[in-house]
Amino acid sequence: TFSDGKPLTAEDVVFSFDFAMTEAIQAPAERSLYERISSVKATGSHEVVFTYKDPYFEALELAGGMWIMPKHFYEPYLDIPQKFNESKGLLLGSGPYRLEDPKGWTPDKGNVELVRNERYWGDVQPSYDRILWKIIQNDSARLTTYRNGEIDSYAAKPVEYAKLKADEQIMGKSQNFEFMSPIASYSWIGWSQGPDDKPSRFADKRVRQAMTYMTDVARIIRDVHLDYGAPAVSPFSDTSKQHDPDLKPYAFDLEKARALLKDVGYEDRNGDGVIETAAGEPFEFRMTYFQGNEDTNRMVLLLKDIYAQAGVKLVPFPQEWPVMVEALNKKDFEAITLAWTSGVETDINQMFHSSQTIANGNNFINYKSPELDKLIDEARATVDEEKRMALWGEAEKILYEDQPYTFLFRRKTLAFIDKRIKNLGLTKLGLNRTFLPTETFVPGDQQLYSQ
Repeated sequence: TFSDGKPLTAEDVVFSFDFAMTEAIQAPAERSLYERISSVKATGSHEVVFTYKDPYFEALELAGGMWIMPKHFYEPYLDIPQKFNESKGLLLGSGPYRLEDPKGWTPDKGNVELVRNERYWGDVQPSYDRILWKIIQNDSARLTTYRNGEIDSYAAKPVEYAKLKADEQIMGKSQNFEFMSPIASYSWIGWSQGPDDKPSRFADKRVRQAMTYMTDVARIIRDVHLDYGAPAVSPFSDTSKQHDPDLKPYAFDLEKARALLKDVGYEDRNGDGVIETAAGEPFEFRMTYFQGNEDTNRMVLLLKDIYAQAGVKLVPFPQEWPVMVEALNKKDFEAITLAWTSGVETDINQMFHSSQTIANGNNFINYKSPELDKLIDEARATVDEEKRMALWGEAEKILYEDQPYTFLFRRKTLAFIDKRIKNLGLTKLGLNRTFLPTETFVPGDQQLYSQ
């Protein structure tokens, strides 16, 4: 059943697909995932047949991993899709935990509270009566909250990790974990190529390559992340079969960067230290980034100094998260730095296929490559793993050459978790903190909170 006691049936699966594919519903990312499915039909109360338009390498994973939405809860929003699109806290499902009020959460509450789903169907029942995520955007406030015992886990910044390991109070209450997951997210700088009718300076591949050459990733890893990271060459993890080990990170080279920019037509024509076009337009741009991340702020300031050596003026443009998301959706930025989660095998259609330059799509840099589109389409349609990996390899080479992103690094997870939480351990994919059916728990005599 769903957490409200209503039965989960095949009709809910069919509805979930139809709901996501409804154009009026703001779900372009989901539609890009489900676009290969031609139909979803119920052939019994608990049996569903997925029919694909053509072969797809993740067909089983896509069907099995579809988020099942209760028809009785969400169907009314098909008549008023705008109300659904503007709602922030509609959540009813069948997982181990649930919102106490599936319509009652709003971002202004400052936290997300889930309670145990007593009707959960899994073999291992949820361990906790209540899980509370506190939204604390300031790094120092987050550490203070952990130190005071108000939260039970803390993801440390590299600059503080060694100090915290030597902190008797922290280590007296904590177990710490340091690891690089094969699905670790990768950080990047995205260069907006602008609308088709008004391309930006970053629409020229040579400019993007120059920006990558002048981005000293090794120094960022060393000085900002204290070597708790590794360079990212592409969206594909170094441990993935998708990755070509012969591709190495772009070496930091200001001379190559200057030469590429001169070839485009940028020179310092007035001696002010900033390069300009022949028309006198200076190479100056804003770098948009999340203002609550101290490491990102340090990285942007470092890059500002480095880019200046090549005559490029970076203007830091820190933003609050909601403002930043709006800028992404509207494609209202020149350059932006963020991170994507990765996988053992990563489908890059969502980020780099030209079909995803649509409104609210995830190719918000407006990057288009017919050759890459063709390889992505072929790879996604190839079930044979060896042949598919060869296609991903060719796709990676195009991204390496085109540099739609400057790929930065993958960072280790540096976590402190209260010792009261038992049965934690590392798996091949990382820490089992939120994985079921592995059970983590707090012994009764160490429990601090009541329901």
